[in-house]
Amino acid sequence: MENRYVVLDLETTGHSPANADKIIEAGIVVIEDDVITEEFSTFLNPSRPIPPFISNLTGITDDDVRHAPVFQNKASELTALLENSWLIAHNVTFDLGFLNEELASHGFSRLENQVIDTVELARILYPQAPSYKLEQLAGYLQIEHEAPHRALMDAYVTAELFLELKNKLHSLPYETIAHLLELEKGLNSDLYSLLQQQKQKLAFSVYEDERFETYRGMAVRKRANEKQEKLLLDTSFGHFLDTIYETGGAMQQHMNHYERRDGQRDMSETVYDAFQSQNHALIEAETGTGKTLAYLLPSIYEAVKSRKRIVISTYTTQLQSQLLDDEIPLIRHLVQFPFHVALLKGKQHYISLEKFERALTFEQEDNYDIILTKAMILVWLTETETGDIDEIQLPSSGYIFFRKVSSDMEDTTDPSSPEFARSYYQRARKKAQQADIVITNHALLCTDMVNDYQLLPAYKKAIIDEAHHLEETAAKHYGASLDYVFAQNMLSQIGMTSENSWLSRLLGGASNNLDVFAAGKWDDLFTKARHETDDLFRMLFQYVLDQRQKDKSLSDIGRIQYRFDGDGGDADQWNTVIEMATRLTYYLRDLIHLLSPLTQLETMDTGLAEELNKNMEDLQTVIDRLEHLFLSNDASKEVKWIEIEAYGARNAVYLYSEPVAMAPLLREDFFQQKESIILTSATLTMRDSFTFMQNRLGLPEEKALTAKIKSPFSYETQVQLMIPDDFPDIKHGKLDDFVAAVSEAILSMAHITDGRMLVLFTSYDMLKRAYYLLKEIIDVNKYMLIAQGISSGSRSRLKKNFQTFDNAILLGTSSFWEGVDIPGDDLSCVMIARLPFQPPNHPVYEAKSSHLKQEGKNPFVELALPDAVIRFKQGFGRLIRSARDRGIVFVCDSRIRKARYGKYFIDSIPSVPVTFDSTQTILEKAEEWF
Repeated sequence: MENRYVVLDLETTGHSPANADKIIEAGIVVIEDDVITEEFSTFLNPSRPIPPFISNLTGITDDDVRHAPVFQNKASELTALLENSWLIAHNVTFDLGFLNEELASHGFSRLENQVIDTVELARILYPQAPSYKLEQLAGYLQIEHEAPHRALMDAYVTAELFLELKNKLHSLPYETIAHLLELEKGLNSDLYSLLQQQKQKLAFSVYEDERFETYRGMAVRKRANEKQEKLLLDTSFGHFLDTIYETGGAMQQHMNHYERRDGQRDMSETVYDAFQSQNHALIEAETGTGKTLAYLLPSIYEAVKSRKRIVISTYTTQLQSQLLDDEIPLIRHLVQFPFHVALLKGKQHYISLEKFERALTFEQEDNYDIILTKAMILVWLTETETGDIDEIQLPSSGYIFFRKVSSDMEDTTDPSSPEFARSYYQRARKKAQQADIVITNHALLCTDMVNDYQLLPAYKKAIIDEAHHLEETAAKHYGASLDYVFAQNMLSQIGMTSENSWLSRLLGGASNNLDVFAAGKWDDLFTKARHETDDLFRMLFQYVLDQRQKDKSLSDIGRIQYRFDGDGGDADQWNTVIEMATRLTYYLRDLIHLLSPLTQLETMDTGLAEELNKNMEDLQTVIDRLEHLFLSNDASKEVKWIEIEAYGARNAVYLYSEPVAMAPLLREDFFQQKESIILTSATLTMRDSFTFMQNRLGLPEEKALTAKIKSPFSYETQVQLMIPDDFPDIKHGKLDDFVAAVSEAILSMAHITDGRMLVLFTSYDMLKRAYYLLKEIIDVNKYMLIAQGISSGSRSRLKKNFQTFDNAILLGTSSFWEGVDIPGDDLSCVMIARLPFQPPNHPVYEAKSSHLKQEGKNPFVELALPDAVIRFKQGFGRLIRSARDRGIVFVCDSRIRKARYGKYFIDSIPSVPVTFDSTQTILEKAEEWF
C-alpha cells in the first residue's frame, strides 16, 4: 500500500443514492511509484432513464448503457482493484460514498481504504488557484483535459493532479510541513504518511532554501529588497503620448492588431489638462474607449514628473486586479522610464503573523473550515509578498476566523518593534508612501476622508474610476450600520471567564495580579449584555413586521425595509426599543470599565494587550452606533432604516443610517481639499449632460471640466434595440400576466439566439416568479437556466457557469446590471424586464425625495429619472464588450416609448436602430437580423 494509489471517478444519474440515483460509468487509474500503471473503465446499466441534464453534461445516453453490465456484475472487479491502496478522488466523499452505498445495497462489504481528496489537497497546496473544479484546476496547472465529465478521462486528470500536488508538497519547507502535520487529524484526507515522510526527509536535509525565512516558528516567503529609482523626466507630455499612441509608437509595437483610437488619446489629454490647471474633471468614457490605459498614462507621467503621488481608486477588487495584473505590466513595456505602483487596502485585508501564530498555538478545538483555513494560510505564507487575503479563496467561515488574525487586530505603532517590521499592512503603507501611483478602493478612500486623511499617504490628485459609485460609498462611511451578527460575534469573541474564550486566555496569561478584575461581576454583566442584544434585535424584528403588515412589498434583495425617524410608528413599542437600546449601552459601558484596569498590568503579553485594546474599541463602537441610531435624531439631515430578512431568523436585523444629501459633505471634505480629482465611468451623463452627476457629487461647477469620449464600436450595425408594444400593463394589477409575457418572450428569443441570454430584473420577486414559470415551460434538454439567488454560487461563479454551458439563460438582478463582462458569442441578447427605477418606498429614496421637495425641486426629475437612466445604461452596456460582438437589447417595458420621459433613456445610449412593434413582429425581425 505504501506507494499504490487508485484514482476513482464515477458518473452518476444524480447526486444522491438515497434518491435511487445510480452509477452509469466508472473510471479507475492506478498509480504505483508515481507512475500510472493500469486503467479500468466501464459503463454500468442504472436500470432507470438517465436525466437529460446528466446526458447534456456527460454525453452519456440511455443507448450507451442499455447493454452495459449492472453494478453487481462488476462490483468484485472494482473492489479488487482498490485492495491494499489509497483511494483518491476529486471530492472523495461523493465518489467513495456513492460506491459504498451501491456495494452495501448489493450485499458487498463497504470499502475502508485510506483516502485522499484532491479538492481538499489542492485547496491547501494551491491556495491561490482561481477555482477547485477539476476542469479549471487542470487549466491552472496546465494539465490537458480533453473530455470533462467522462469517468476515465477525469480519473486520468485527477491522477496527474495528484502527482502535481505531491511535487508541490515536496517543495514546502520543514516548518510548514510540521504545522500541517499538527492539523492533519482534522482534515478529510489521510495525509499523515505523506507529511511524516516529508518531515523526516527535511529534518535530515542540510540544504537551506533561500526562498523562505522563519518567523515565530512559521515559514514565510523571504522579502525581496526593493530599489526605488527616481528619474527626472524632460520630455513634453505631447511627445510622450506621440511615442505611445501614434503610428510606429509603443502601442503598435507591443499589441497585436493595434488600431489607434482617437478617444483614448483625447481622454489622456483631458486628464493631463485637468492636472495642469488644477481643476476637477468628469469624463464619461463609453465601452471600448480603453479608459483605464487612457487615465493611467497621464497619471504616471504627472506623478513621475512632479514627484508627487497620485491615487487611483476603483469600486471593485476585480478592477484593482486588472490594473495590477494587466494594465500596469503593459505600461511598463510602453514607457521608457521606471515608475512605482503600490496597492493599499484597509487593515482588515492583511494577515497579522503574530495573531495567526497565536491562533495556531492556542486555538486547538476548531471546526473543519477553520482547520482547512489554517492549512491554506500556512502554504500561502510561503508564497505571498503582500499578505493580502484577497489573493486566496477561503471557505465561508474561514473569513470569520481571518478577521481575528488580520492586521485590524494589530495595535503596532512602534517602528522599532519586530511586529512592526513583519507587519504586511505596515509594509503596504510604506510601499504606498514611496510609490508614484497608489491604487486603492472607494471604501478606503472614503474611510480616509472621514478620518481626516490619516490612512492613505498624502495626495492632491486622484482618479476615481467607476465614479458613479462614489456617492453611495461615501454615504455608507458618513453613516452608521449595526446588525445582530456583528454585535453577537463581538461579544462571543470576548467571552466569559468560565468559557474557553479570549478573556479566559487573557486572565490566564496576565500573571497572578488579578485582584484588579471582578470576574463574578463580569460574567453577570456579560450575560445581561448578551441577552439584551438578543432581545433588542428580536424586538426590532417584530416591530418591523407589525409596522409593515399592510405593506408587504420586498426590496430586490428579499428584505423588508422600514424607515424610522426617531419616534417610530407605534410610540409605546418604540419607547420600549429606546429603553432596551439605552440599557444595552449601559451594560457595554460597564464591561469596558471592568476591562480598563487590565490595561495597567505590566506583565501582560504584548499580543494579549493589543487584543484587549481592540476588544475595548469594539465595545465602544457598538455603543457609539447604538447611540447614533436610537438616541440621536436629526431627520432633516439623516435617514435611518431597519432591514429584516423576511424569512430568516427572528433576530436577522440590519440597522443603517446615511446622510440625506452627500453633495455638501463631498464638496467640503473632498473636492475643496484636493487640487484635481478626475471622475470617470462609462455612465455619468443623462442625454449628454453631466449636470445630474455634478449636483449629486457636489462638484464645484467653476472648477469642473467635462468630456464625453465616444465608443469606437459601430453600435448602428452591432446592436438592435427592440421594444414590444403589446405586453400587459403591470400597473393594472396584472403582474402575473406580465411575468408570463416576459417568460414567453425569453423562451421565444432563446430559440432565436440558442440561449446566450442575460435577463435583467429590477426585483428579486419578479425574477423568482419568472424562473419557476420558465422551469415549467422550458425544454430542459436544450437550455440551462441559471438564476441569481436560486442557483448556488457567487456572481462570478454564475457567470462562469453561464459561459461553460451552451444554450444557457442567466437571470439576474441588482449586481448583474453592471460589472459582468461576457464578450463574444457567449452573449447574444440582453433582455431588460422593467426600466430600473428605484422602488419609491426605499428608505433612502424616500428621504432624498422629501429633501428635494423641501427645496422646491421635483424628486422624479432630479433623482428617480437620472438614477434609472444611468442604471439602464449599465444594463445596456452588458451586451457589447468588443468590436466583434453583436446582439439585441430587448426591453419589455413599453414606457421607454410611451411615457414622456422614455426619450431620456433612448437618448442616453449610443444611437442604435429601434423597433417598437408587436412581439411577433419583433421576433420575426430578430430572427432575420441574426
